Amino acid sequence: MARRPAAAQTALGPMVIAAAEQYEPPGRRLVEDGLAARFLPPAARATVQACRWKAVRERMIAATAKRAPGVWGGVLCRKRYADEKVAEAFHGEIEQLVVLGAGLDTRACRLTPPGGHAYELDLPANIAAKARRLRAMPGGAPERVQLIAVDFESADLAKVLAGHGFQADRPAMFVWEAVTQYLTEEAVHATLTFLSRAAPGSRLLFTYVLVDFLAHGGYGAAALHEEFVAKRRVWRFGLAPDEVGPLLERYGWAEHEQVGTAEYRARYLEPAGRDLPIMDIERFVHAAKP
Repeated sequence: MARRPAAAQTALGPMVIAAAEQYEPPGRRLVEDGLAARFLPPAARATVQACRWKAVRERMIAATAKRAPGVWGGVLCRKRYADEKVAEAFHGEIEQLVVLGAGLDTRACRLTPPGGHAYELDLPANIAAKARRLRAMPGGAPERVQLIAVDFESADLAKVLAGHGFQADRPAMFVWEAVTQYLTEEAVHATLTFLSRAAPGSRLLFTYVLVDFLAHGGYGAAALHEEFVAKRRVWRFGLAPDEVGPLLERYGWAEHEQVGTAEYRARYLEPAGRDLPIMDIERFVHAAKP
């Protein structure tokens, strides 16, 4: 079997974290995702099942923190934030969800309402893995969710989506989570060019990694820099917070807010009585198309 591309290999970790979180008591649980474990391969599912015991769960969180400080809490909080914004969009006038770089995330299956349409785009390896998981689930893949294999470095996203029934003249919710750092600058701008043609009333969520982290490391995340920037060289694109608004304006979008460690603590961790570290190197952006 051919080796999966480096970027495709990163889809599993976040879903292990989301699945393990389901064993937290309801009042402490940061993400509600009853499908997460079903999307995992058998070995990962067995590991997660052991997390039903609090001691095992805490050891797994601690082990992850040694390798990648703040990733466990960061992944949970960003997923919570994206879930909230997607749910808000569907409760409004938006009926289309486009997930750019879906990985094994279950959001489209969980949150797309009857009558809505979701389009999940990702590398062929991830789409194939997800399709296998969905076929094995009771009832199979939801008809309202379409899986589409693409290469973001070269695909004509407008043409690809149009071929699957996406209505470009109607507003949509676009989610671009944990993807931009894996792309070249040219591919990021190509995707933004595609997004510039989104219908008025559309919404956009995307994460980015701080550009000064990519250049110099720091932020207490030396292991992440060594692994993803220096060694594997798969994190390539970053931004500074004050660059986001002007960048979005160039492509016809207006920034609503950026969130990161401080916002996640105030909105999610403190109300749940949790004290998880959160990585400072990533921020989430919510934008609108006027």
